[in-house]
Amino acid sequence: MSKAIITVENLIKKYDSFTAVNNISFEVFEGEIFGLLGPNGAGKTTTLEIMETLRDKTSGKVIIHDFDLDKSPDAIKHIIGVQLQAAGYYPNLNLSELIELFSGLYGISVQPMELLAKVALTDKAKARYKELSGGQKQRFSIATTLINQPKIIFLDEPTTGLDPQARRNLWDLILEIRNAGTTIVLTTHYMDEAEVLCDRVAFIDAGKIIGIDTPDKFIDNLVASGFERKKQVKQANLEDVFINLTGKEWRED
Repeated sequence: MSKAIITVENLIKKYDSFTAVNNISFEVFEGEIFGLLGPNGAGKTTTLEIMETLRDKTSGKVIIHDFDLDKSPDAIKHIIGVQLQAAGYYPNLNLSELIELFSGLYGISVQPMELLAKVALTDKAKARYKELSGGQKQRFSIATTLINQPKIIFLDEPTTGLDPQARRNLWDLILEIRNAGTTIVLTTHYMDEAEVLCDRVAFIDAGKIIGIDTPDKFIDNLVASGFERKKQVKQANLEDVFINLTGKEWRED
């Protein structure tokens, strides 16, 4: 088994009398895609932001690639990539200029066109972020996580609001990034997405982890308990039909 690249021990985050993250512990192994799943308000994003050094914890321990969050937050920032939301981009800069800006903040030099090629956006190099379609915006946000060649990237609901083509193609991109050696931690509300992408998932509810395992193991255990779907499962779903009929190429909005 791969070694742990992230270790979280007894993590707690409180806001006055409200406990958003309630004494959770887990590990993420090097080279895996690890999913944090749960309903809104469960503590997923708070946990993610603590690991990203964006939010202070109340107590507990977080180790990322042998760096202690309490002692070496700056070192952690140099080895992780964080998916930015739309508000993180200057509206009057084009994609190449944004990449140059962010690489300058890291103190490194990158070739914007090489990075844009990884996410199939070379034809949009001179376009402003606000001019992109939803799928293009998500691909660019993932491109920015790769600027510093991180060991780990964090993706918070990366496919929300995308059409089926964009969603499936973004899955392929995420898998390509993992296959190139990058560990990925993501949140999603789409269980089919977690089932396809994640090597392991942790379910969080009311700030507590209520289960960690592989998607297949969770499903097998549920079936073994006597659970039966009301509708027979077929070998394809309606999204598969959509992709088959309309194709999988990237589309413009």
